[in-house]
Amino acid sequence: MTERPGRWRVPLALAAVVALNLPLGTVYAFSVFIRPLEAELGLTRAALSFVFGLAIVGFTAGMNLGPLLYRMASAATLVAGAAALAALGMALAAGAEGLAQLALGYGVMFGLGGGIAYVVLLQGMNLMLTRRRGLANGFIVSLYPMGAMIGAPLFGWALAEWGLRATLGGLAAVLAAAGAVGTLLVAAAGMRTAPVAGGAAGPPAERQLSVFLRIWTVFFLAAAAGLTVLGQAAGMVEAYGGTKALALSATTAITGCVAAARIGGGWLADRVPAPLVMAGAHVLAAAANALLLAFPGPLLAVATLAMIGTGYGLVSGSAAAAIGIYWGPAQYGRLAGRLYLAWCVAAVTLPVVAGRVFDLTGGYAAVVLIAAAGNLLGVLVAASLPRRAAG
Repeated sequence: MTERPGRWRVPLALAAVVALNLPLGTVYAFSVFIRPLEAELGLTRAALSFVFGLAIVGFTAGMNLGPLLYRMASAATLVAGAAALAALGMALAAGAEGLAQLALGYGVMFGLGGGIAYVVLLQGMNLMLTRRRGLANGFIVSLYPMGAMIGAPLFGWALAEWGLRATLGGLAAVLAAAGAVGTLLVAAAGMRTAPVAGGAAGPPAERQLSVFLRIWTVFFLAAAAGLTVLGQAAGMVEAYGGTKALALSATTAITGCVAAARIGGGWLADRVPAPLVMAGAHVLAAAANALLLAFPGPLLAVATLAMIGTGYGLVSGSAAAAIGIYWGPAQYGRLAGRLYLAWCVAAVTLPVVAGRVFDLTGGYAAVVLIAAAGNLLGVLVAASLPRRAAG
């Protein structure tokens, strides 16, 4: 029989998720460190892009490694170890003298530790939740962009006041403190990661792979467009005639749209079938791309890029909810790790193509057209998903 958690346990566990995922989410604010790292270490933009990409790969690897550790240690022990690995990695990055140390510290250790902590907390939370799973999962996946929104201005101030190494060292200390707090809260909440008996059945075995691959595809298509916008929003707004001030403001606003939409996507998935939310999100993004192609301009670029980011956020939140709907909480962490492979692949496809297209043409029209085609495909794939789990 599934143990029903007391009312105090879920808030404690959710507090642990917030405490740790906000500082881990500062990975999305890596661009703030690019110029200081170039100046301090003499690294090229390509080398720093490699470090960021390695962090994304490390995060995804950690999400897929975490489920293999569930039965080896308690949730609190896993969170403590993962947070320590992330903090040590950031400390190594703070003292880095070249690319190798930076890549090992920020890319491998910080990324891997963050991914393990993230998936352990996701699994633990889903085993504790008895209602509003969609809203809770949407909120959890929103914490990374929230962390970037909070971290970016703080990093800008700290870099101006204390410099690069002190700022990275401070982030390492925050990660260590967050890990300690998160570990205590996880232990107090009695969070566990071992699957429980008697969970809701997922779809029949012959349909499991088909359903998962369709969700993976829908998420990948949304993430490809969304990560292109998140990574290149400022450059895209400027390419459409916007000022630097408008471009910077748009970047912050779009990140906020993604965070809010992730919560909204999970909330909607509690009320209407998740495939409808995902299909509607792709319709929204496709409409935005069509508007930008038809009426290019700086203000419309800001509005449409925000719509594309919102579509990505809605898919992210509803896809996170869909895992629980189709498979139940026992398998949540394992399948979430596999789903995030789509996010990893998306990060190294359309965003890279977008940079190359801009280098060749000086614009983003071809990229917008590719994204629109992907969104239309996303509508079709999402519409083919079953409305609810069978069984």
